[in-house]
Amino acid sequence: MIRAPIRLPLKQFVLKYQLQLRCISIRPTRNYPTPRTISTTTTKFHNMSRTESGSFKPVEEAQAQDLPGLEKEMKPTSESTALEGKHGHQEYLAAGKLKGNKALITGGDSGIGRSVAVLFAREGSDVTIVYLPEEEEDARETKKMVEKEGKECLLIPGNLMDNETCRKAVEQHMQRFGALHVLVNNASKQIMCEDISKINLDDVESTFRSNILQMFAVTKYAVPHMEKGGSIINTTSTVGFRGTAAMVDYASTKGAITSFTQSLAKQLMPKGIRVNAVAPGPVHTPLQPASRPAEQMEGFGAKSGVGRVGQPSEIAPSFIFLASKDAELYYGQVLHAYPLGD
Repeated sequence: MIRAPIRLPLKQFVLKYQLQLRCISIRPTRNYPTPRTISTTTTKFHNMSRTESGSFKPVEEAQAQDLPGLEKEMKPTSESTALEGKHGHQEYLAAGKLKGNKALITGGDSGIGRSVAVLFAREGSDVTIVYLPEEEEDARETKKMVEKEGKECLLIPGNLMDNETCRKAVEQHMQRFGALHVLVNNASKQIMCEDISKINLDDVESTFRSNILQMFAVTKYAVPHMEKGGSIINTTSTVGFRGTAAMVDYASTKGAITSFTQSLAKQLMPKGIRVNAVAPGPVHTPLQPASRPAEQMEGFGAKSGVGRVGQPSEIAPSFIFLASKDAELYYGQVLHAYPLGD
């Protein structure tokens, strides 16, 4: 039997139609801030780490430098601000995550430190970078990059293996900016040695002082100036978790940094100061050709799961996350910034 359609009285029909329209009505668009346009004139294939297809490639040329290593001597130079894209490289787009912040970054002149400094600035933070005097040229270039993002950059040359230098660095930062919201402990060194019986004990002591002891000193002087909501981010490494035969002392310091991070996080948690770490795998920075034989740099990163070495610009976003309010619940955590298996 075919039933006749039910006919609603006109008043009920209109009411039903209005309810349906209300259910599918489109909410007004929110007025989100328009992302700042990134100039392409200074970023278009300015280094040969990029391919025209939008990907990065492994290091192809054998090369070596003296410690601590300089960006200008790298072949190719590292990438500080761009990421891989489907249709070409894309500049990191900021969202104001660090607006109004004042950050102190050790080892901020080159490599990961440079990328962190520049992208912090892009996110709205003024920065202080501490670096070795012999890295002055790299530091000045980083300062230009930060200022191009519209933020201030204070340069402090000095050797952090000296405790007084650590104290003065924090003091100079406070004199310039009056606040310290984010501390990035990034400075470190590495020396290759594959035979423990031949390891130079002076080098071991130097590596520990450079990588972990200065971290204690800088943090000791920085914490009294930090308030609730502050963030301390330490650079550790994948080798701190899986070891490496060629750098036993370096790996040991990175393991110590992880323990330092977790223990300090528990100590500062009641004050609302977050302490976390980032553990990169192999990254294309000046430290690499400055700490290994030239032939080991040929094809560096090609055996990675992604077929290439990482770029600083791919590591820095982890620091931005940990520095921002997005990581409000993160205490004593380590972000592993490398492909599984590397």
